[in-house]
Amino acid sequence: MAKTLVCGGHVLQGFQEDDTPILHNDAAVLVEEDRVLAVGPAEDLQRAHPDAHRVGGAGYAVVPGFVNAHHHVGLTPLQLGSADHPLELWFASRLALRDVDLYTDTLYSAFEMIASGVTTVQHLHSRSPGGPADMLAAAGRVIDAYRAIGMRVSYSMAIRDQNRLVYEADQDFVARLPADLRPAMVAYFQRFTTPLSDQVAVFEELMRTLADEPLVRAQLAPSNLHWLSDLALETTAELSQRHGVPMHMHLLETPYQKMYAQRRTGGSAMAHIHAVGLAGPRLTIGHGVWMGEDDIALCAHTGTMLCHNCSSNFRLKSGIAPLNRFTAAGIPVAIGIDEAGINDDRDMLQEMRMVLRAHREPGIDAPHPSPAAVLRMATEHGARTTPFADRIGRLVPGLCADLVLLDWGAVTYPYQSPDLPFVDVLVQRARSGAVHSVMVGGRWIYRERRFTTIDRDAVLSEIAQRLALPLNASEQARRQLAHDVMPHVRRFYAGYLDGLGEASHYRPNARQ
Repeated sequence: MAKTLVCGGHVLQGFQEDDTPILHNDAAVLVEEDRVLAVGPAEDLQRAHPDAHRVGGAGYAVVPGFVNAHHHVGLTPLQLGSADHPLELWFASRLALRDVDLYTDTLYSAFEMIASGVTTVQHLHSRSPGGPADMLAAAGRVIDAYRAIGMRVSYSMAIRDQNRLVYEADQDFVARLPADLRPAMVAYFQRFTTPLSDQVAVFEELMRTLADEPLVRAQLAPSNLHWLSDLALETTAELSQRHGVPMHMHLLETPYQKMYAQRRTGGSAMAHIHAVGLAGPRLTIGHGVWMGEDDIALCAHTGTMLCHNCSSNFRLKSGIAPLNRFTAAGIPVAIGIDEAGINDDRDMLQEMRMVLRAHREPGIDAPHPSPAAVLRMATEHGARTTPFADRIGRLVPGLCADLVLLDWGAVTYPYQSPDLPFVDVLVQRARSGAVHSVMVGGRWIYRERRFTTIDRDAVLSEIAQRLALPLNASEQARRQLAHDVMPHVRRFYAGYLDGLGEASHYRPNARQ
C-alpha cells in the first residue's frame, strides 16, 4: 500500500488537557491510505519505510486540519445584496438575496476554507424552499460540491417550524401588515413552511443515504428557540438520542433572543432547552453571546459544548461572547466563521486571530485566551462538535489523516525570533498564503497552493456569468418585499427590550 511521509521542522500532534502543545521537531507524519500510521522523528520513519513518498521537510510545519464548526453559505450575504444590519433586521434584509446554484456556491466558500487550512466544515443549511423532495435535492447539491472538492463535511438541514421572520407567529405578523403587503409576505412564508414530520423524514433519509460515506455525515440542527415549538425541540432531542448524532443550535445570539426566551418561558433559553432534553454532550450551542452565569454553569454541568462565532457577532452587532468565562468553566469551545469572517471571507487563520485579540480583557492579570487555547479550539474542540469527533482533530496513529502542511519560511520571513513558541507564532503570524498543502483522509485536496480536483477559476467564472444576468422576476419581487417589509420589522422590535412598542403585548405560543 502506498505510504506518504509528511515532514516538518515542527509537527503538532495535538494538545494536553491544559492546552500544552504536543510538539515534535524534525518529525513526520506517516500516512497509509486514509489514516495516520505513525508520528515520530522524520529520519527514523524514513529508514523504517523507505518506500514512503516524502513531502515537506525542515522548512515546513505540519498541524492537524482545522474545523470550521459553524458555516452556512458560499457567496456572502453582503455579496448578494444584504448589508450587515443587526441580526433581527438582517433576516428581513436577506429576503432580497440573489438566487444561487448551490453546487458552485458551496465550492466558492470551500475554496476559501481549504486555502486557510480547514479540512472539516459543519454545514448548517439554514433554509430551503419547497417540500421534502426539494430539501433533499438542495442537500444533494451542497454535499456533491464537498464530495467533488474532497472536503470533510457534517451536513444538516435546519429544523424550523415557527416565527420565520420576527419573534412571533407568522400569521400574527402578517395580520398587522398593510393589506397590500400581506399576499407577498404570505407567499414567502408558504415557500418555507414544511411540516415538522416532513423535516424529520428529510433527516432520516439523509441518515440512510450517508451512512457509509467516509467524508460526509448528517447531523441535527435545531435552529433556535424562537424558530422552534416545544414539540420541535422535543422531537429533535428524541432523534438525537435514537440515532446517536450531535446537534448544533443557535442560541442567545442577541439581547432580543434573551428577551424572547424570558417572555416565552419565564426564564432562560438554556434552562428551557435543558428541560426539554436537548442539553448534554451531543449539543453544541452556536454563539451563546448572552449567556448568564447560570447558563454557563448549566452548560458545564451537562457537558454541552459551545461554538464561538467572533466575526459574525461583531458584524451583526450581537455583542462579545464571554469566552473567558466559558473556558474558565471548563466548557469545550469551537470556532465557527459563520456566514463570513471580518473581511467577508472564510479564513480560519484570520478568525483565530480575531478570537485571540477580542478577548484580552484589560488588566495585567485579567483573563485572556492563549494562542494554544485558540488553536485547540480550531482543531480538537471543533472536531468534538461533529459526528467525526473520535476520528479527527489530532495527528495520532489510527485517526484520519486530515492535516495542513505550512510553508514555515513564508510565516517567518524575513525574521522571527526563535525564542517565541511555535504555536504563538503560527496563530499570530500565519496567513493563508503560507498554507502549502492540505490533506483530507490521506488525499491531497490542495497541493502546492493549487486545488487538485476542481478548477477554481472555471467555477468562479461560472458564478460571475450567472450573476451578471439581470434579476429574474422572483428576485425582483423579493427585493421589493425586503424593502417594503423592513419598516414593519423595525417597528416590531422598537421597545422590545423594554417591553414597549408593537410587540409588547406578545406572549409566544411554545407548542403548535
